Amino acid sequence: MINLSKSLNVASISWDINKDPCLWKGVSCKLPSNSSVIQISLSWVSLSSSDFLPLVCQIESLQILDVSGNRLSKIPSKFLSDCGKLNELKQLNFSYNNLEGSLPVFVGFAGLEFLDLSHNKLNGTIDLELDGLVGLKSLNLSLNHFTGSVPTRLGKSKVLKELKLSMNMFNGMIPVEVVDYRNLTLIDFSVNNISGSVPSVIGELSKLEVLILSSNDLSGEIPQNLSKITSLTRFAANSNKFNGSIPAGITEYLRNLDLSYNTLSGSIPSDLLSPLKLQTVDLSNNRLNGPIPAALSGNLVRLRLGSNSLNGMIPPAAIEMHQKLIYLEMENNSLSGKIPPELGSCSSLALLNLAQNRLSGAVPVELGNLSHLQVLKLQLNNLSGEIPTQITHLSNLSILNISWNSLNGSIPPSVASLTNLINMNLQGNNLNGSIPENIGSMTSLMELQLGENHLSGDIPSMPTTLQIALNLSSNLFEGHIPVTLAKLTGLEILDLSNNKFSGEIPTFFGQLGALTQLILSNNQLSGEIPKFSPWVFVNTSGNEHLTNHTTPTLPELKKKGKPIALTIVLAVVAAVFAVGGITIIAISLSRQTTIRVNDEQPQSGEDLPVPEVLQGNILTANGIHRSNIEFTKAMEAVSDQSNIVLKTRFSTYYKAIMPSGSSYFVKKLNWSDKIFQLGSHDRFANDLEVFGKLSNSNVMTPLAYVLTVDSAYLFYEFASKGTLFDVLRGSSGDDMDWASRYSVAVGVAQGLAFLHGCTPHPILLLDLSSRSILLKSLKEPLIGEAELCKVIDPSKSTGSLSTIAGSVGYIPPEYAYTMRVTMAGNIYSFGVILLELLTGKPAVSEGVELAKWVVNNSLQQEKWDHLLDYSISRTSTAVRSQMLAVLKIALACVNVSPDARPRMKSVLRMLLNAR
Repeated sequence: MINLSKSLNVASISWDINKDPCLWKGVSCKLPSNSSVIQISLSWVSLSSSDFLPLVCQIESLQILDVSGNRLSKIPSKFLSDCGKLNELKQLNFSYNNLEGSLPVFVGFAGLEFLDLSHNKLNGTIDLELDGLVGLKSLNLSLNHFTGSVPTRLGKSKVLKELKLSMNMFNGMIPVEVVDYRNLTLIDFSVNNISGSVPSVIGELSKLEVLILSSNDLSGEIPQNLSKITSLTRFAANSNKFNGSIPAGITEYLRNLDLSYNTLSGSIPSDLLSPLKLQTVDLSNNRLNGPIPAALSGNLVRLRLGSNSLNGMIPPAAIEMHQKLIYLEMENNSLSGKIPPELGSCSSLALLNLAQNRLSGAVPVELGNLSHLQVLKLQLNNLSGEIPTQITHLSNLSILNISWNSLNGSIPPSVASLTNLINMNLQGNNLNGSIPENIGSMTSLMELQLGENHLSGDIPSMPTTLQIALNLSSNLFEGHIPVTLAKLTGLEILDLSNNKFSGEIPTFFGQLGALTQLILSNNQLSGEIPKFSPWVFVNTSGNEHLTNHTTPTLPELKKKGKPIALTIVLAVVAAVFAVGGITIIAISLSRQTTIRVNDEQPQSGEDLPVPEVLQGNILTANGIHRSNIEFTKAMEAVSDQSNIVLKTRFSTYYKAIMPSGSSYFVKKLNWSDKIFQLGSHDRFANDLEVFGKLSNSNVMTPLAYVLTVDSAYLFYEFASKGTLFDVLRGSSGDDMDWASRYSVAVGVAQGLAFLHGCTPHPILLLDLSSRSILLKSLKEPLIGEAELCKVIDPSKSTGSLSTIAGSVGYIPPEYAYTMRVTMAGNIYSFGVILLELLTGKPAVSEGVELAKWVVNNSLQQEKWDHLLDYSISRTSTAVRSQMLAVLKIALACVNVSPDARPRMKSVLRMLLNAR
C-alpha cells in the first residue's frame, strides 16, 4: 500500500503513509479485525497515468477496485495478467475514463462478478475477450464506440444477470443466443444500430426484469410472449420502427411501458392500462386509433397518449379518483365530447394536456380542485362558455393555455390571483369586456397572449415582469397607446396590430431596451414614425396617416392574409406535437433573444453617465491582457450606446477599444432584473475569481470584472466574427463550409464537456443556443453566458424553468415542469445546435421547432439526406457521410427522454469518431 501511495502522487488523494492504510480515504478493510485491504476507491481524483495499476494486483485480498471518473487511457497488460490471478477480486470499475483501443482480453479473473467499462472510447468488435470470465454477473460496456454484432460470448458459466450495451454502434439483429443467459435480469441495448425484429425466444428469459431497446432500427411486431415474463417490470422500445398492434396482456406484470415514437397501429387493448402494478405508460407518437380504454390502474403516475388518432370520449370512469396520477397527456388526437368533470378528483395532477382535439362544452369547474396543477393545456379544441373562476384558484399554475377555442364572456378579475403564472394564452376566443384592472399584480407573468378576441376598454398597467411577449392584436381597443406600457422595459415582442389605436406612436418605445419586435399594423395611428434602434423590427403598415414609413414588412408576419399568431399556431399544430414533450412555445415568433446589432449606429437614446465603480479586479494572469485592460476606458465605452454589438436576454455586450488598440468585450449584467440575486456583490466576485481560473479554449473566461451598484461588467477577449447564429444566417457576410461547421461542433462539445466535468460541481448553462456561441474565427467557437448560473435565481422565476432556462427551440421538454437545470438539458440544447449546423435552418422557423421537425422526418433513415443542408452535403461523398454520422449524434442528443441522452463526454467522443 505504501508503494501504491508513492506511485499515485496525486494531491487530491493525500494518503498519510504514517497511518494505518485502513484509515486512508477510499480504502476499506476486512472487518472486524482490519486485517486486510478489500476495497480501493480512487474515483474522480484526476488520475491520468495507469502506471500504478499493476501495484494494486499485489494486494491479494482485494475484492473491489474503483478507478472511475479519471483520465486513464489504457489498462496495462501487466495489470490484466497479475490481477487475473486474484481469486478474491469481484468488482472492477473503469467507467468514465478515456480508455482507447479494442476491448482488453480478460484471462483468469475467476471470481470477477462486476465489470464496468462504460463511458470510455473503446472501439472495435467483441468476440472472445470476455468469454473466460466464468463468474461474471454484471457487464456494462455502454457509451463506447463498439461496432459489429451484439456479443454473445460473455462468460462460460452463463451466470450473467445484467448486460448493458447502450449508446454504442452495434448493428445487426438481436442474437437468439442471448437466451442462453437464463439468469439475465436486465438488458439495455438502447441507442445503437440494431435492426430486424425482436426474437420471440426472448420471452424465455423468465428472470428478466428490465428490457430496454430504445432508439434503434428495430421493426416488425412486438413479441406476444413478452407477456409471459412474470418478472418483467420495465419494457422500453421507444424510437424504433415497430408496427402492428400492441400485444394484449403485455402490461400484466409491468410497472413501466414506453412504446412511443413507433408506427404502431390498431386500438389500445382494453386491458393494457388496467394492471394494478402499472405506473407509467407512454404510447405517444404512433398511429393508434379507437377509444381510450375505460379501465386505468389506480397506481398510474404518468399516462402519455398524445399524437395518435384516438377517438371517442375520454372515459369518465377511467380517470375518476386517480389519486396518484401526476401527468396526463392526450394532446393531438381526435377525442370528442366533453372534458370529464371527474378529472377534478385526480388530486395529484400536475400536468393536464388535452390540446388539439375535438373536445366541446364548457371547461369543467371541477378542474379548480386540482391544487397541484402546474400546466393546463386545452388549446385548439371547440370549448365554449365562460372561463370558470374556479380555474383562478390554482395557485401553483405556471402555464395556462386555452387559446383557439370558442370561449366567451369576460376575463375573470380573479385571474390576478394566479401569482405563479408565467404564461397565459387566451388567444383566439370570443372573449369580451375589458382586461382586468388588477392584472398588473401578476408579478410572475412573462408572456400574455390575448389576441384574436373582442376585448375593449382601457388597457390597464401590465405586469412589469412581461418579457417574452404581450399580444393584444385583433381586438377592439381604441384611443391612444397607453403610457403605462413604458414600464415594460424587459419586453421583447409587443403586438398591438388590428385594433383602432389612434394618435402618435409613443417615443418611449425607443427606450424599451429589450424590444425586438413592435407590431402596430392596421390601426389609425398618425404622425411621424419615431426612430428605433436598428435591431428592432417595427411593422406600421395599414396606418394611412403615418409618415416617413420605410420599414419593410417581414414575410413571416403575414401569410395569405392570416395574422401571425394563427399562422404560427397552425404550423405548431402540424409539427410541434410530432415529438411530444411539454416545451413552452411562444405563439408569436417565440423567444429568440439575442440580437445582432448592425454596423449602423442607434438613432435614438442618449449616452449614459459613466458608471461609478464599487469593486473591480483583473482575473487573468496573462501579462498582455493585464497591461491592456483599463477600467476607466471600459466604463467610458459602456456609457456610449453606439458601442453595443450584441444584446442577449440578460446581457448587453459592448466593444471597448483600449489605449493599446486592443478590443475587448465588456458584458453588462443588470442587477436590477428581478431574477438576479440582489445584494450578492461579494459572493459574485468570489465566483468570478473561480471562473477566471477556468482554462478552456472554447469557453469565454472572464479576464476582469467591475461591479457597480446596479450592474456587473465582465471583460472577455473580443470575438470578431459575432455569433454562430449570425454566421449561419448569413448576416455576418461569412460562409461556413463543412470543415468549419464540424470544427465548431467539436469545439462547442469540448467546451461543454469541460464545463460539465468541473469539480466539485459541474457548471451548467442556463441558455445554450447558437446565439450564445461566439466565434473568434469560423473554426473557433466560444461558449458564452457560463457565469449566469451563478447570478440567476431560478426561484425568483416561480414555477417553470422553461421561461428562464433557454430560448425557444433549445429548451428540453422536461424544463416545462421542472425547476432544475440539468446536464441532460444542456445536451438537448447542444443537439439543436448540431441540427442547425447540419440543416442550415434556425432552431425555430415559422413557429416550428427544428428538433421536432427533424425527428418527425427522420423515421426512415434512407431519407436522412433530405434533412441536410444540400449546399454543403453535395460537395463530396465524404462530407455527406460525415454529416449523416453527426446527424445520428444530434438525434441522440435531442431524445425526448433525458435519461436516453448521452453524456457530453460521450457526445464529444462520438463527434471525434465521426471524422
